[in-house]
Amino acid sequence: MPMSNLLYLLKPEQLLIWAGPTAIFVVFAIVFAESGLFFGFFLPGDSLLFTAGLLASQGFIAIVPLSLCAFVAAILGDNVGYWFGHKVGHKIFNREDSLLFKKHHLEEARKFYELHGTKTIVLARFVPFVRTFAPIVAGAAQMHYNTFMVYNLLGGLLWAVGLTLLGYFLGNIPFVHAHYEVVIILIVLASVIPIALHFIKDFKNKSK
Repeated sequence: MPMSNLLYLLKPEQLLIWAGPTAIFVVFAIVFAESGLFFGFFLPGDSLLFTAGLLASQGFIAIVPLSLCAFVAAILGDNVGYWFGHKVGHKIFNREDSLLFKKHHLEEARKFYELHGTKTIVLARFVPFVRTFAPIVAGAAQMHYNTFMVYNLLGGLLWAVGLTLLGYFLGNIPFVHAHYEVVIILIVLASVIPIALHFIKDFKNKSK
């Protein structure tokens, strides 16, 4: 596939439209990976969920199955991250950087956890990078599983279902419906900016 076509499909709305009837499975896979697999930190979870909700308001995806799918994917993803961290413990903090693993992302999640405690599992849902590593840190810190699940369910509901429904209801507003493509671009930019700033910060730190 030409690079231009690949970049085109990486846009959330184009990816979902291209997926067609399997769009819900695409949402599930991306949300699951970003929630609990350490190599999923770069995936566009926020913009994807909001965009899927907007598309659902246009009848492209059924909103109820979409919301349930996103919720289940978020919960399962965090569970995988938690048990991975629980199993490997603090050994993971000694792991060397690789193409798909950056130790400083894990360190940032640990600092976030130390600052917010158990609430991290909810708050981290809305912070790029941190949401991928937060359940791993919780597992490594031996957070009680029942406590983890309570916050996991709450965080998954607010993030996965909340963003999806937000996109759905905004999509039913005439102004948003009339300027659909502009809204999508703004959402994508809002999702990309934190990532871009993060990489700029990393570049400056490495240049020192």
